[in-house]
Amino acid sequence: MTIVHDLAQISAALARSGRPSSDFDLNPETVLPAGRTLRPAGVLVALTETPGGLHVILTKRSSALKHHPGQIAFPGGKQDAGDADVIAAALREAEEEIGLPRNHVEVLGQLPAHETVTGFIVTPVIGYVSRPFDVVPEPGEVDEVFTAPLSHVLNASNFVVEGRRWRGTRRYYYAVPYGPYYIWGATARMLRAWTDQMT
Repeated sequence: MTIVHDLAQISAALARSGRPSSDFDLNPETVLPAGRTLRPAGVLVALTETPGGLHVILTKRSSALKHHPGQIAFPGGKQDAGDADVIAAALREAEEEIGLPRNHVEVLGQLPAHETVTGFIVTPVIGYVSRPFDVVPEPGEVDEVFTAPLSHVLNASNFVVEGRRWRGTRRYYYAVPYGPYYIWGATARMLRAWTDQMT
């Protein structure tokens, strides 16, 4: 079944209250340290219009990176001192990582924050790319920029739960494969949270 989304549906869903998500959602036995400090970050879930409907922009991280090499991710990163908020951080990082000018993005809203195993509290910022732009991957950080149909990554039937060993225990996570791209971990979990909020 093909699920078609439009900007009005998306804006209405973002206006509703959602539930925060976490890398630990599928691992309820995890004991998190009391008083832990989470660093704020923002990612831009950028939507583009194509003849086949809305697509979301994703990146493949450089295989040379120390953290999460080769993984599929949204452009984004930690909030710096010069950022007004996590939305500003997401827009700045997208401009740096893929060359998307911040004034080309119409912010539609944001999803509830997502806690990562690496100690970040990440806010997914949903934005519509209102004008064409030249994709310029940041050297050394981004190996590839591609798009995936929103109808695919917001379809609950396309998600699977898989597991792997991590720090001595088996950890479970969501994945939503698309063609040659294995979208998993925090990126897939945020997409799954958005999928739930759309229903």
